[in-house]
Amino acid sequence: MLSIRLSRVGKKKAPIYRIVVMPKHRDPWANSLEILGHYNPRKEPRELVVKADRIKYWLGQGAEATDTLWNLLVDEKVIEGKKRTATHISKKRKTKMEEKEKTGKEVKEVEEVKEVEEEKPAEEPKAEAPAKEAKEEEPKKEETKE
Repeated sequence: MLSIRLSRVGKKKAPIYRIVVMPKHRDPWANSLEILGHYNPRKEPRELVVKADRIKYWLGQGAEATDTLWNLLVDEKVIEGKKRTATHISKKRKTKMEEKEKTGKEVKEVEEVKEVEEEKPAEEPKAEAPAKEAKEEEPKKEETKE
């Protein structure tokens, strides 16, 4: 099965990618059947040079584009379609993330309830009343001492 994918070239910490067609099982740096363009993510804006007609030809022949390359080609409107998810999350990780979301929602609900409870006592005049009584009692004690 043929694959259209990115093959990294360039210096250390300065990647440039070739868009190549090769058998899926082959090493990405091995000889390719055809070079279809290049991609430089470090330029502003990103530079993507492709041979659109050759890409369409290879896709018509049954080659599959990788998810990352597919998304780049959709952005450049070389091909039509929806973007694909380029990262894959394992089932185990998905369940852990769902559990965190559930507990996070519960924690948020508890925090909201606490905030509402904290606001109520500040509004009630009962908290102010004992303070006034304490002030009134102090002068009375002073009068008795004199």
